[in-house]
Amino acid sequence: MLAGGSRTWALDEVLAGTMWHVVAAGFLFFPGLYQLSCRCARRALPGWVEADYALFSSRVVSCVQGALAAVSGIIVITSCKDVKFDRHWLATTYLWVFVPYMVYDIHVMYLRHWYRCKDSKVLNGKDHFSTAMNSLLQKEFLMLVHHIATLTILVPIGLFLRGEIGDFFVGCLLVVELSTPFVSFGKILLQLNLQNSLLHKVNGAFVLITFFTCRILLFPFMYHAYGKQFGIPMYKVPFNIPLHCNITNAAILAPQIYWFRLICRKAIRLYSNSTSSKDR
Repeated sequence: MLAGGSRTWALDEVLAGTMWHVVAAGFLFFPGLYQLSCRCARRALPGWVEADYALFSSRVVSCVQGALAAVSGIIVITSCKDVKFDRHWLATTYLWVFVPYMVYDIHVMYLRHWYRCKDSKVLNGKDHFSTAMNSLLQKEFLMLVHHIATLTILVPIGLFLRGEIGDFFVGCLLVVELSTPFVSFGKILLQLNLQNSLLHKVNGAFVLITFFTCRILLFPFMYHAYGKQFGIPMYKVPFNIPLHCNITNAAILAPQIYWFRLICRKAIRLYSNSTSSKDR
């Protein structure tokens, strides 16, 4: 027991010493990748406006971040045999990576609308900041709430309130991001006018599979893993864990179901249009 406690203490000491380096690296990496993507897009696609470059670059960064988070989550899940007490340094470290990414992404979300207002000349004598902010709130309110809630609620819980338990479940929540690269890549293909390509249709299938598996089925999987370890039927697990765990899971799952519904609608339109075009 003492040996296990000392290992946990040593891990926490290492993480505490590196977290600021991780945060600083994140604040350099994500904006740096965004700027690099903008430069490459300007050279390859000179006919676009600044709003197009900002949108394209933000999606490239989103693809990379989603892949990094998902790989980190898979490593954590496969490393933690005890779903409650096993520790892995990536579970905490990548939560610190989320801090600069979310801050960066909120700024880029606003920047996209700022460029859009500037390029389309829709200011109508209004202040540029307020016009762009109104556009952001109207068109991306749910995503903005998601980012702010992640920064102010989920990340603090994962870093400070859960104590020394639950790395396995943090890994599961990181795997939620596995669908993000496919979602963002699909939007890039649309931006490049490749919506009728085979690549777009194949990517759409991966969006449906990964989103349903990693954002919907993931939650029953977590309850199943907990019940299997402690010999509890899955349907009884919600009654054997703290209430706030169920509330947190429900709060995370609810928007996923809403977004999955939207994705299914788009998929129906995509494949129905493909079928109708073949019939002609």
